[in-house]
Amino acid sequence: MTRQPQGAGALQVSADREAGNAPASGWSFFLAVLRTRPQFALGYGIVVLIVLLAIFAPLIAPFDPRQANPAAFLQKPGWPYLMGTDATGLDVFSRVIYAPRIDLTIALAGTVVSALAGSILGAIAGYYETKRGLGRMVAGFIMRSSDVVQAFPVFVFAIAVVAVLGQSLQSIVLAVAFVNAPIYLRLMRSQVLSVRRLRYVEAAYIAGTSDLGILARHVIPNAMAPVLAQLSVNIGWSILLTAGLSFIGAGVEAPTPEWGSMIAMGYQNIITGHWWPSIFPGLALALTIFGFSLVGSSVEVLADPVRRGRLAGEIRSKRVRKTAATARA
Repeated sequence: MTRQPQGAGALQVSADREAGNAPASGWSFFLAVLRTRPQFALGYGIVVLIVLLAIFAPLIAPFDPRQANPAAFLQKPGWPYLMGTDATGLDVFSRVIYAPRIDLTIALAGTVVSALAGSILGAIAGYYETKRGLGRMVAGFIMRSSDVVQAFPVFVFAIAVVAVLGQSLQSIVLAVAFVNAPIYLRLMRSQVLSVRRLRYVEAAYIAGTSDLGILARHVIPNAMAPVLAQLSVNIGWSILLTAGLSFIGAGVEAPTPEWGSMIAMGYQNIITGHWWPSIFPGLALALTIFGFSLVGSSVEVLADPVRRGRLAGEIRSKRVRKTAATARA
C-alpha cells in the first residue's frame, strides 16, 4: 500500500498536479504569459498607449493640430510647445498625438480588407488546386495573379495604385490591401493544402457536404491561425507603408497630422539644427511599429498549439519551483 506524501513532499506533489492540470488558454494563462515574456507585455503596452492617444487626442493635445501660428516659427521644445513647432508654426506634440488616428485607421482598414480577400482567395486556390475541371483553372488563375502582384516592388505597386485611383484615404486603404493580400493568400493556401487532407474533412466530403460547406465549416476555421498571427505584424507594416506614401507626397496631404507627412515637412530643417519637427514623429512611428511587431510575435506563439504548449509547460514548471521553494521556506 502506497503511503501518502507528507509535509513539503505533499505540497510538491499537489503543485505538480495543479500545474499539470493548468489549461494553456484563458485570461489567467495570458497574464502568466505576459509575466513570463516581458517583451510581449511591452508590446501590448505600447499598442494600448497608441490606441488611447488616438482616442483621447482632443483631450490631451494642447493646440489644434491644423492651426498654424506663424509667430511660433520653429520654436524649440519647451513650454508651451512640448515638442517644439515646425516651419509653419504647427505644434509638433499635438500633431504627433493626433497622427495615430489617421495611421491606425488606414492600417487597420487595409489589413482587414487584405486579410479577408486574401484568405478567401487562398482557401479557394488551396482547396481546388488538386481537383480537376473549372475549379483547378480558377485556382491557377488566382495564384498567377498573386505572382504578378508580388513581382512588383511593394512600395512601387502602392504608388501605382494611388496614382490610378487618385490621392485619397480610400485609395491608400486599397493600396495597402492590394500589397498585403498575396501574403494572406499564400498563408491560407498552404494551410488549406494541409487541412483538406485530414480525416474529418474527408468524412464531410463522403457524407455529401458541398465544397462550399466544407470550406466554410471545416477548412477555413481550422486554417486561420497563421492568418491571425500575421495580422498584427501587417498592421505595423501598413503604418510604415502609409507613412512612406505620405513622405513622398502620395499619401495623406498636409496639414493633416500624419507621421510620414510630418517627417517630410521637417527633414529639410535638420541640417540647420532644427531636428524636432522630424525626429519626434519618426520616434513615434518607430515605437509604434516596434510595439506591433512584439504583439505579432506573441500572437504567433499563442496561435501555434506546439509553441503554446511549450510555453504552458514552462509556466507550469515555474509555478512548481515557486511552490516548492515556498514549502521549503
